Amino acid sequence: MDTLNQTRVTEFVFLGLTDNRVLEILFFVAFSVTYFLTLLGNILIIVTIVFTTRLHVPMYFFLRNLSFIDICHSSVTVPKMLQGLLLERKTISFDNCIAQLFFLHLFACAEIFLLTIMAYDRYVAICIPLHYPSVMNMRVCVQLIFALWLGATVHSLVQTFLTIRLPYCGPNIIDSYFCDVPPVIKLACTDTYLTGMLIVSNSGTISLTCFLALVTSYMVILVSLRKQSTEGCQKALSTCSAHFMVVALFFGPCIFIYTRPDTSFSIDKVVSVFYTVVTPLVNPLIYTLRNEEVKSAMKQLRQRQVFL
Repeated sequence: MDTLNQTRVTEFVFLGLTDNRVLEILFFVAFSVTYFLTLLGNILIIVTIVFTTRLHVPMYFFLRNLSFIDICHSSVTVPKMLQGLLLERKTISFDNCIAQLFFLHLFACAEIFLLTIMAYDRYVAICIPLHYPSVMNMRVCVQLIFALWLGATVHSLVQTFLTIRLPYCGPNIIDSYFCDVPPVIKLACTDTYLTGMLIVSNSGTISLTCFLALVTSYMVILVSLRKQSTEGCQKALSTCSAHFMVVALFFGPCIFIYTRPDTSFSIDKVVSVFYTVVTPLVNPLIYTLRNEEVKSAMKQLRQRQVFL
């Protein structure tokens, strides 16, 4: 019989972050504020870049896309988590669980690829600046974004297929606050060792390979900075350090979760909160507080609105 026809579970039940009611209320307030600031900060970055002509360059084109992805990434899990914190029984239908899983991996993989592209952009700008206008023109940037979404979609479809092909005929309690491949496939009524290995070869390899590529590119950039002037070196270091902080904050949890099949730790929920709730907020903070051009553009945009 086809394994898809064996699926009997119609809904999953989340255990959530805690069963302490007081903590749930505290988490609800804290994560509501975090989510609001995430939306506000990333929307502000998008609006600032769109309406500031001098920011219409590849680096800020990619930053605008990063803000859009962060909004989508956090919106996949946080609203459902906030709803669950107010409810005693936290449930999600099977179809909605699969949809959440698909979009979670779509936007997470898109962010991984985009951060890699942004590192390549900085490498070209700093290491071969004379070729930058031809190598990173707007046509190339758009093509890279198209390839990014294509790759992320393929990855997410693979993860979704690996999940729905399994039979779910009994257990339906997920020890988490959102649907992801590792906790969901543990509920399958069959051996999932091979599926777990396929997940590692997909999600784990993508995360680890892109991270190593990013680290390598930044090491090359740091070496090349020794040949530049003090002012140029400081500006490049400021930009690259901001990029690398985002990379470390995002890739760390991804590598921790997706490079170990069939293994779970008590800290998994904390790590998941970090990369689904905290990181999308940290990105706009890092790029605005450490980027003088963006701060200046925001100030000018605010002054322009005052005089209108």
